[in-house]
Amino acid sequence: MNINSTIETNRDRYIQELIDWLKIPSVSADPKFKEDVMRAAEYLKDQFIKIGMENVELLPTEGNPVVYADKITDPSKPTVLVYGHYDVQPADPYELWTSPPFDPVVKTTSVHPGGAIFARGACDDKGQVFMHVKALEIMLSENNLPCNIKIIIEGEEEVGSAHLGDFLKKYKEKLKADVILVSDTGIINNDTPCITNGLRGLCYMEVEVTGPNRDLHSGIYGGGVDNPLNVLCKLIGSLKDDNGHITIEGFYDNVQDVSAEERAQINQIPITVEQFEQSIGLPKTFGEKGYTMMEQLTIRPTLDVNGIWGGYTGEGAKTVLPAKGHAKISMRLVPDQSSKKIAEIFTKHFEKIAPNTVKVKVTEHHGGEPVVTPTDSIEYKAAEMAMEKTFGKKPLAMRNGASIPIVALFEEILGLKSVLMGFGLDSDAIHSPNEHYGLFNYFKGIETIPYFYLFYEQLRNAK
Repeated sequence: MNINSTIETNRDRYIQELIDWLKIPSVSADPKFKEDVMRAAEYLKDQFIKIGMENVELLPTEGNPVVYADKITDPSKPTVLVYGHYDVQPADPYELWTSPPFDPVVKTTSVHPGGAIFARGACDDKGQVFMHVKALEIMLSENNLPCNIKIIIEGEEEVGSAHLGDFLKKYKEKLKADVILVSDTGIINNDTPCITNGLRGLCYMEVEVTGPNRDLHSGIYGGGVDNPLNVLCKLIGSLKDDNGHITIEGFYDNVQDVSAEERAQINQIPITVEQFEQSIGLPKTFGEKGYTMMEQLTIRPTLDVNGIWGGYTGEGAKTVLPAKGHAKISMRLVPDQSSKKIAEIFTKHFEKIAPNTVKVKVTEHHGGEPVVTPTDSIEYKAAEMAMEKTFGKKPLAMRNGASIPIVALFEEILGLKSVLMGFGLDSDAIHSPNEHYGLFNYFKGIETIPYFYLFYEQLRNAK
């Protein structure tokens, strides 16, 4: 395969086409971007048509459509189902971006001396999806596609993939495949490739604490009313103890023990506490006592406040005693925790600890289940060989602390295992201002993906 020479010839075009897609603000969480979400789906559909994919269509869901395409070259060959998402996180707060989030620019950084594209969605997940588009373009142009390919790119991953379960059930026959390939993860650094072999699950909740029937003058009423924001802060503060242990009764009941062998492997990941602190400007790390930093980040469950609000937050002073306080709280889960079970015990616990001076309301938003993928499978071996081919060294296996809820659904509904072969870096600021994706990583993905198909087909034949 003439991958590198083709990349070099088309380098500027590959960058510009991705930039054109990144300009479309496909924010699924905000209804005002609904038309832009559709434009992003249409752009991707057109790209698949241009490169020669077949049966390209937008398949409807109760929410945003799924972009589907396939190329069946030989029914006797294995079929790979590629998954990704075209929706992106909100870009707020805009004022913290050094360049507009939907006006992509290429800039150099200390981590990316060869340049990186700065834009919302650059790494998560448009840039990684587009690697697959360009890799397929190369293979199709050379008439050198070792496997059958099916692709589904959804538009609701950033809001929990609420409709994808029903989608998978409806199109189960259409989506028949042998393995799923996902590029929505990352590598340790550009010199140390890795393949993700585990993901934490997610339970996302919102709490509301209500006191009086309206905002009050804090001078007239202060001292006789239990301030809902004071109460909320106290309740949240009680959810963890000083050792970072979550205090919700039953929270750890189903946490799977990790073998000493895997814990040792996790701690071989070449990231020191000092490097971690420096990379995010942190004075000192904090995590659950009794576990190393890498274990805290990958194999232990968490509870974090994602947002808290209420009362007056504008310029200047307003002496108000707020009627309500709100917070959004997420919990990352590990095998064998259940997002539904955790939502239930969180709700019961929060209602139980609330004082009778306020009313509380707990709402479950969305969740996803944790997964661990085998490292001794043919598909994992193919990814390992592909990365070793292009990076020049064998990739490490690494659990990822993030969540991709659809991976568990793929196994439950389609009965398929996933290979998590991503190329982003932790420093790429996904979900944050100034998200970016290194050009090295973008092109390394385009280079590596064709080898996955090649080695997967070879290993299947040799079986």
